[in-house]
Amino acid sequence: MVGARTTPAAALVAALALTACGAATPRSAAPSRAATDRALRGSPPALAALHRQRGELLTASPHAFQARLRSLRGHAIVVNKWAAWCGPCRSEFPFLQRLGVSLGRRVAFVGVDGNDDASAAHRFLRRYPVTYPSYADPEGEIARVIEASLAFPTTVFYDARGRLTFVHQGAYPSQAKLREDIRRYAGV
Repeated sequence: MVGARTTPAAALVAALALTACGAATPRSAAPSRAATDRALRGSPPALAALHRQRGELLTASPHAFQARLRSLRGHAIVVNKWAAWCGPCRSEFPFLQRLGVSLGRRVAFVGVDGNDDASAAHRFLRRYPVTYPSYADPEGEIARVIEASLAFPTTVFYDARGRLTFVHQGAYPSQAKLREDIRRYAGV
């Protein structure tokens, strides 16, 4: 286009669009393994079992995933559906890394890796290590069970009685907002 100018407003809109699509790749916010181990020491047995599987990509049927959720009753549960190809997932993963450590003795965090290539998912988990396992969900079967089948990312909250209390579609804009929803919908 001859004579076209880029206005500051147009540049801002373009920058925001690129950020929303995941052009920026945030740094990992994971504390050291030693700091994580210290923070999670003394976790209740069901949560300690999650921590022993930290960063793993597990394969399970929807029924086995539901059994895992039942085994976590008595604890608030935060399930985050993500994918390695998802820019908004990358933007919020550092929040999950930090909160998984700071709340990991009281809250069960679980990941669901949907619609993803296993090797890309493994690379993603190495880049953004978390204190909990993720379940591979290439066909979206687990996502349907937890009512998270539409958006990437989606975060699902369960209270300590195992009741689904809230489904948040899309990325969290800040760690504070995610923490607020954990308090509000998971009761912690």
